[in-house]
Amino acid sequence: MKVIIAGGGTGGHLFPGIAVAEEFRDRDASNDIIFVGTEHGIEARVIPREGYKIKFLKAEGILGKSLLKKIRAVFIFILSIFGSFRIIRSVKPDIVIGVGGYASVGMVLAAHLKGIPTIILEQNSVSGVANRFLGNFVDAVAVTYQESMSSFPGEKTFLAGNPIRKQILVRDDKNAYSIFPLEKDVFTVFIFGGSAGASSINRNMIEALNHLLDLRQNIQFLHQTGENDYERVMKAYRGLGFRGIVVPFIYQMAEAYTVSDVVVCRAGATTLAEITAIGKPAILIPYPYAALNHQEHNARKLEDMGAVRMILDRELSGEILANAIRELYGNEKLRKDMQKAANAFGKVDAAEKVVNLAMSLVRSNK
Repeated sequence: MKVIIAGGGTGGHLFPGIAVAEEFRDRDASNDIIFVGTEHGIEARVIPREGYKIKFLKAEGILGKSLLKKIRAVFIFILSIFGSFRIIRSVKPDIVIGVGGYASVGMVLAAHLKGIPTIILEQNSVSGVANRFLGNFVDAVAVTYQESMSSFPGEKTFLAGNPIRKQILVRDDKNAYSIFPLEKDVFTVFIFGGSAGASSINRNMIEALNHLLDLRQNIQFLHQTGENDYERVMKAYRGLGFRGIVVPFIYQMAEAYTVSDVVVCRAGATTLAEITAIGKPAILIPYPYAALNHQEHNARKLEDMGAVRMILDRELSGEILANAIRELYGNEKLRKDMQKAANAFGKVDAAEKVVNLAMSLVRSNK
């Protein structure tokens, strides 16, 4: 069976696709999985590490762009349709699965026009414009949140959850501490802002350190900064005498979660799927410019359940962030309650449901 998984750009789109690919491979090692993305997306460096084939399309976003850039994006989109047809002719896939991102639109649309079964994944509680458009053409839509089901035709929309990689669910302390050599019995805060980092989180975390000086001997950090802020953030930790590890990018997310007690992060759908599946207490700072403000909607749902603490980016300060970290450090019962609430929401079988759906479509197409 040949499967094209199209999309990416960010980890939030890409990693569910990898989870689906893993499920296909686990069921039958002969399944041939080909990713399609863009050369400037995260997929260009992650997919080769994961051992899958990847083909590239040119694609750009349209929302929030100037008129000239919108015209350019439309032209590139038309080119991506032709590029998608070329990939389909060379691969001859049995199914195409769109996971979001610019590269998914042309690929899924081309597959539909060729009569190839198609599925899209909608990871957010507020569905995106591109997916709502594609929902009119695809054979099935797999959604994460009940709230987004009304955005798509009911007869082909399924509540599956957001697929997560199996390695996220495996806790291997020995391996985790060999990759991140932190002290095992010290309270650990894991901070990351998505695959490219988050400057506002980095900036306010530097300020927060000044409000946590009395905890220097009791707390340590693992901080993914992104490339741009790496030097500045690293110097701040060293200058104030805090223990921890500061890196531009982390590939080993499962191990990073394993060594942490609390996570400080954005509220992307894939991140939320991962932290709820493993029951990790979190302080969420939604990205304020996310399309349709979906990150805040995602985070607020979990906050209402008692699974996370949320700080809006416009309200974020070093002192507020430090107080939130201090509260979770000092209140073990609160952390356990958050863990229970997160576990109640988390879905660990989403990839299985998506692959079941995919195989059903392929069988009915033969």
